[in-house]
Amino acid sequence: MSTHAARLLEPDGHLRVTRDGHGIISNGVAMHSGLPQGLSDGSENHVQAVDGKWFRSVLGHFATGVVAITAVDPESGEPCGLAANSFTSVSLDPPLVAFCVAHTSTSWPRLRAAKTQTVNVLAEHQEPVCAALASRGGDKFADLRWTESPGGNPVIHEALAWIDCSIEAEHPAGDHVIVVARVHQLGVHGDGGPLLFFRGGYGRFHA
Repeated sequence: MSTHAARLLEPDGHLRVTRDGHGIISNGVAMHSGLPQGLSDGSENHVQAVDGKWFRSVLGHFATGVVAITAVDPESGEPCGLAANSFTSVSLDPPLVAFCVAHTSTSWPRLRAAKTQTVNVLAEHQEPVCAALASRGGDKFADLRWTESPGGNPVIHEALAWIDCSIEAEHPAGDHVIVVARVHQLGVHGDGGPLLFFRGGYGRFHA
């Protein structure tokens, strides 16, 4: 648990805010002009750099699902893939989805070269699948069971759903590229809950 988050909450889970003669103190964290530390009232003439570790910690509070993006390498004929948690639907008409891939990914060039790609929505028990596809080097599919999608790509055994798509556009964005893909076919492949990623760890959904 982030120590920053822990300092902001009382034992009963409520935020404690008190005032002193100069501003607001929230559980010992100073605030200027009523704004928490790190926020701006727009009066500055420059944008301060954001600490990378703090950025990841804060954004980690947004829970996401996890997908495996798969294809068949057109050169080797072997399956290839990567894991991602930055996946979203984009448009109904036309049917579009999007995901983000790091520029440093060694798997993306192989996936990109394929005519189509398949997005597998991972189930709550498939953290080992995520770990296998997130690894570097070796045969990522050595211990994975899969069948072919209509587009000919791996549909991972017991994944919740699959989506066959092709690259529509790529948008460079910092150290990642945003990939927009057009959906061709899709379906439900398994039952159960989704694998979730939250605050740097994996978990499951409880109703």
